[in-house]
Amino acid sequence: MQSLTAFAFDVRHHILQNGLTDAELFEYIFGGGNTLLALSFVVNIVLAGLTILGIVYLGRSLTDPRSKAIAIALMLISVVSISSYTGLTSGLTLSIIEMPADHPAAGSTTAGEDGVLVMWGRYLTWTFSTPFILIALGMIAGSNWTKILTTCAFTIAMCVTGLAAALTTSSLALRWWWFVLSSTFFLVIVYVILVDWTREAERTGTADLFTTLKILTVVGWFGYPILWALGVEGFALLDVAITSWGYSILDIITKYIVTFVAIFYVANEPASITGGADYGSTLSESSPADD
Repeated sequence: MQSLTAFAFDVRHHILQNGLTDAELFEYIFGGGNTLLALSFVVNIVLAGLTILGIVYLGRSLTDPRSKAIAIALMLISVVSISSYTGLTSGLTLSIIEMPADHPAAGSTTAGEDGVLVMWGRYLTWTFSTPFILIALGMIAGSNWTKILTTCAFTIAMCVTGLAAALTTSSLALRWWWFVLSSTFFLVIVYVILVDWTREAERTGTADLFTTLKILTVVGWFGYPILWALGVEGFALLDVAITSWGYSILDIITKYIVTFVAIFYVANEPASITGGADYGSTLSESSPADD
């Protein structure tokens, strides 16, 4: 608990040490010739909004409680995304952070400040949206809630340690150690999706759908650590705008496209998806005792 508290205060320190206000960061993004970077945020706000409307429309006739639960999990992915990307657009979840002395981007300046632009708000998106992706995938595969919640815990750990990697400025080695730790948690999730849930989907009868979803999800998710390593937070081979667009494209694939593939299937309420009227009940129905 002490280490977790210390980490929270360290995150707060790094975020608040930024010398620019939200308004100044907003002006830098939208008024400083950074159109490409700005569009990487705005496009996702639009797509997340359209995805929410699409789920509402396609799910309007759902009657089965299990189908509804999957649709709600899918919707919450975009609810989180539209909120988080609004934070990035406003400058609220952006910071300029100085990298360690031996980092490739050490000595860089951004908007007149020493350091590089870190989009730490993206980690909020992933922390709160990826659990809903896994809930939807797990339910479609027919997995049990113990396994689903375990993957959710690992994905939260993955995102939090990824945030630590992005914000650590004391040591380049520690940045990469956080990255390795985050990647290890990621591989646990990948194993569950590719092995356990694939096997369960075959038993459930959703193997065709799940195969499509797992390919889109797993291939897309492998792109995130690769971008981190190549981007300004890692080896700094890609600039901030290109890195941001890379993340945005991966979000489009693993969130909105995955959502529409799933909701089109769920909306028809096939037998492999429906759970019956008692799905989710904690007590079975019983008739009242005779007087």
